[in-house]
Amino acid sequence: MPIYRCSIFFAFGAKSAHTFNVARLDSPDYQHLAAFRYLLRQFLRFSRDYLKKTANLNSEQYEALLAIKALSANGGVRIADLSERLQVRHHSAVNIVDRLVDRKLVRRQPGPRDRREKHLELTATGTHLLEKLAAVHRREIRRRSPEMIAALQRLRR
Repeated sequence: MPIYRCSIFFAFGAKSAHTFNVARLDSPDYQHLAAFRYLLRQFLRFSRDYLKKTANLNSEQYEALLAIKALSANGGVRIADLSERLQVRHHSAVNIVDRLVDRKLVRRQPGPRDRREKHLELTATGTHLLEKLAAVHRREIRRRSPEMIAALQRLRR
C-alpha cells in the first residue's frame, strides 16, 4: 500500500486499513467537524476558481508548483517526492508535470548523482506565476484564519 494511503490509517492506531480505535462522537463533535470541513471547502472553492480564472491551472498543478518550490531547497524534487507530496500515484504526478512542462512552468533536469534520475525545477515563468498566486492564497488564508483557528480549537476540546 502506498505511503499516502497507509499513513492515514496508522496515524489513528489502526492495525490494518479496516480497524480503528476511536472514541465515540457526540452531536457537537459532528457539528464541529462539519463546520471545519465547510471552511476548508470554502477556501478550496475560492482557490479552484481563482486558479482557473487567472492562470488556467487546476489545484493539483498549483500544489505541484508549490511543492517544487518548497522542496527544491532540499536538493531537488523527484517525481516520487511530488507524488507523495500531492498524495497521488506516480503516473498521475507524471501527467501533472507533463502539463506544467508543456506550459514552460517547470523543467526536468538530470539528477546530480544519477543522470537517469530527473529533478524538477521551476522556470522563471513558473516562479513568477507562483509568486503571484501564492501571495493571493496567503492573503485569503490570513483573511479566513480566525474562523479556521476557532473551528480547530473547538475540535481539540
